[in-house]
Amino acid sequence: MRAIDRLLVVGPAIRCWGVLPCENCRGAGGMMRVLGALLGWAVAFAAVAEGPEELVDPVPETIAKGDIVVGVVPFVRAPQSFDPVKPLGTNDAWARLQSLAAIPDGSGRLVFNDIRGLLYVTDVDGAEPAVYLDLRREGVALHNHDFPNEAGLLGFAFHPDFAERGKPGHGKFYTAYSAAPETLAEVISGSNQESVIREWTIADPGATAFVGTAREVFRVSQFAPTHNIGTIAFNPAAGPGSDDYGLLYVCLGDGGGANDPQKNGQNPDTLLSAILRIDPLGDAKGEYGIPEDNPFADGEGGAPEVWAWGLRHAQQFSWDTDGRMFINDIGQDQVEEVNLGVAGGNYGWPVREGTFATAQGSAGTRLGSVYARPDEEPGRFVYPVAQYDHGEGFAIGSGFVYRGESIPELRGRYVFGDITLGRIFYIDADDLTPGEPATISELRLTVDGEERELIDLAGYTNTYNADIPRVDLRMGMDAEGEIYLLTKGDGWIRKLVAAN
Repeated sequence: MRAIDRLLVVGPAIRCWGVLPCENCRGAGGMMRVLGALLGWAVAFAAVAEGPEELVDPVPETIAKGDIVVGVVPFVRAPQSFDPVKPLGTNDAWARLQSLAAIPDGSGRLVFNDIRGLLYVTDVDGAEPAVYLDLRREGVALHNHDFPNEAGLLGFAFHPDFAERGKPGHGKFYTAYSAAPETLAEVISGSNQESVIREWTIADPGATAFVGTAREVFRVSQFAPTHNIGTIAFNPAAGPGSDDYGLLYVCLGDGGGANDPQKNGQNPDTLLSAILRIDPLGDAKGEYGIPEDNPFADGEGGAPEVWAWGLRHAQQFSWDTDGRMFINDIGQDQVEEVNLGVAGGNYGWPVREGTFATAQGSAGTRLGSVYARPDEEPGRFVYPVAQYDHGEGFAIGSGFVYRGESIPELRGRYVFGDITLGRIFYIDADDLTPGEPATISELRLTVDGEERELIDLAGYTNTYNADIPRVDLRMGMDAEGEIYLLTKGDGWIRKLVAAN
């Protein structure tokens, strides 16, 4: 392990407050926060007399370069955008690209979002991006704050009936964004930010720019401006007639801050720290509906909207063609997770991180470390199918099972990336067992036939730690199952292709 890796592993309290380049706790910065974290560590060190042994290197296996080599080619570049206020972090991003997906109408059109409030449309041939929707011009008040990586337009989803004239979902799509509290009473009650879903009905589904109507579908408050709403999506493997067809999945983090201070993770009665599942079309009153097969649909044991819980910051999720759901959960102390979606599943945060125990609820431990987990009731938690520690990366990002045709050797692999360092990994998607982490390999990337690292192509100034470049990697997938790479620093979308 390199010296910098060891620093990153043993120093999560510093990392958590944004001094080192992670995507996790952005709630506050500055020297007082750092000194406070250090003081907390000093107290913790003094207080721990004996207890379980902390795991300094919980996943000792090094992720090696795999045998699969792919090409990376430029696809389109987003127009440059700007933060409405000067941020304290990563303020050199050309465009804060977050995700890319196909419009479900067979047109080949692709939509991607810039979290500064913009949806763009292009197509599989790489047409010049055009503004599809500008939330700011539609009167949406996005929450702007000094740490912008988790604020703004964070997700979007097109209803599977978007192109089906006469169907209730015709012309409808949804956006997920962070907003400032609407009233002083909410601020006084402790609401620092709100996560919102808005439904848009476009007059002409074939149009290249939005003209139509909108309404708010969902709003939930949280105490901090981080770990909020992220991906929203419909299960693309669910066809008409399926119990899952037309139901919207929503990821919400634990509400922000370090160590889940409000204990949302192990409280299924809250909508935070969870994957939600709702019917956005709802009822005649305009309220969203609760699917009758949701785990807590009757309100007993948890909130009716909750589909899975115990997730810290599951910013990204996706489905394979067989309907399996993959959930990537960003860790805090040392471990990043790939999980399979299980209805009613408890993924363990904040008492578990990866396949390990945290200091939460354990005697003789200190915050910021992980430990071998104690004996527990079988099936209590859903454990990851893959994991890596902070000697390999800082924050897990997007992931997709590759089922495209362009790269045969990649087919059947779950491909996922590390947000900060831009490393791209893969595992065999067809042989996964929760609690038995699969072997991870790193994808080898070539540009014009020469093997390259994405951080060398797209790394940019990282104001959380100027000594380490930041990639800000996200991914997207088109209707044919091909994978795209989105990087905020340079605003480029690149495509994975067969290596020359």
